[in-house]
Amino acid sequence: MKLAGEQRLLLPGRAGSLEVVLNDPGATRRALALIAHPHPLHGGTLDNKVVQTLAKHFFGQGCVAVRMNFRGVGASEGVFDQGVGETQDWLLAAHSMSERFGGLPLALAGFSFGAFVQARVAEQLQPSRLILVAPAVRHFPIPRVPEYTLVVHGEEDDVVPLQDVLEWARPQSLPVVVVPGAGHFFHGKLTDLARVLQRSCPC
Repeated sequence: MKLAGEQRLLLPGRAGSLEVVLNDPGATRRALALIAHPHPLHGGTLDNKVVQTLAKHFFGQGCVAVRMNFRGVGASEGVFDQGVGETQDWLLAAHSMSERFGGLPLALAGFSFGAFVQARVAEQLQPSRLILVAPAVRHFPIPRVPEYTLVVHGEEDDVVPLQDVLEWARPQSLPVVVVPGAGHFFHGKLTDLARVLQRSCPC
């Protein structure tokens, strides 16, 4: 994916440089959206198709869409830190991007492991929007999230079964949008995911 206004830069992180790609709509900016990718030890990168779908959605809504490679991925330095260091890195990136773009309203989004990280970030930053796609509740202790959180999950996810997500969401009275026939990576279902985002979460 190559959207207009794309920039690639390195931010200083606690474990070294962090590779960031941002898509800036320019003067029409409405919000700042930070989008986290899936597990870095299982092929997750900022170029993941679900992450790109999220970025395209936010950019299309007039938001600055920011993707960042976790530690040890691409040009990002450091090693995997079980979500602890990754949360610290996103907090640093949020501060840096907020300064860069003048304190725009903040949206957070994450896919799988990235959803775990962004749920942790949300505990500290209290974003105006939070989107969790296929949150990895079976593998990581995802905390409670704000009631306005959008959770999207595939009906046929065999990495994080839908039932696990429902059990996590039920005590929070948190709705879950289910994409029929979709697996964990939404192969062949990215258009359906984009349609859910368009209907449920304008920027």
